[in-house]
Amino acid sequence: MSIIYEPKGRAREYAPLAANLYTGCSHGCKYCYVPKIMEKSPEEYRKAEPRQNVLEELEKDCKKYYASDRYVQLSFVGDPYDPADQEFEITRLALKLFLNYKIPVSILTKGGSRVLRDIDIFEQFGEHIIVGQTLTFWDKEKSVKWEPFAAFPQDRIHALRILKQNGIRTWASFEPVIEPEETLKVMEHALPYLDYVKVGKINHFEEIEKRIDWHKFAIDVIRLLNESGKPFYLKRDLREIAGVEDMLTPEQKDPDGMKVKPFPHDNKFDDKKLTLF
Repeated sequence: MSIIYEPKGRAREYAPLAANLYTGCSHGCKYCYVPKIMEKSPEEYRKAEPRQNVLEELEKDCKKYYASDRYVQLSFVGDPYDPADQEFEITRLALKLFLNYKIPVSILTKGGSRVLRDIDIFEQFGEHIIVGQTLTFWDKEKSVKWEPFAAFPQDRIHALRILKQNGIRTWASFEPVIEPEETLKVMEHALPYLDYVKVGKINHFEEIEKRIDWHKFAIDVIRLLNESGKPFYLKRDLREIAGVEDMLTPEQKDPDGMKVKPFPHDNKFDDKKLTLF
């Protein structure tokens, strides 16, 4: 069973490699399409548990990807800082493996300040890690309506601020976009604490998608981000529906523009020294 894998389709726009440590997610996001894919009810999917033998299997993969020049994202299915991780601490142990095997990492979570538990490990990664939060709303009530058990948006931004103050590279994913005004508002609040931005739209909700003026939204986003000077990426679906391809630089259309720097490769591999479990 491989834990590290190569994402396909839309997921590939976020990272060249990924790893899912948990099955299920406690956040209960109303827009989540994963329960349907996994043929689970939303209630069943809300029970987050570590994947079977996840650390042992992850270490096998880490040996294959030793000193990788591609970063691994945590996570696409589930959340690395799900409330369940406070009990199991699988993410912390996985980070130690990635660090030991010199594999760069990107993190994406809605866990807010729960991510701060691992600042000491992030600091050891240095420029070989970037830590991000998904941001959808600024209004707490709207966030609770759509993401009932995720951290409040203000808490997610607080975590980004603390990470930034501690010299850790940060990023944010603004997706799904349900109310463009809310996305723009939370983006404005988060930008001072971000090193990189990715922006998408919404999928699987045709009624919401039809009522949004995607061209106006994309123009507003491009203007705001260009004025901020922050590097960013607009996902392909948004670029196409908004018709803004010609307004973007090649870097702003490059899914690998986030640049998580690989560790130096010293060509040394001592299996006994590197084994943690």
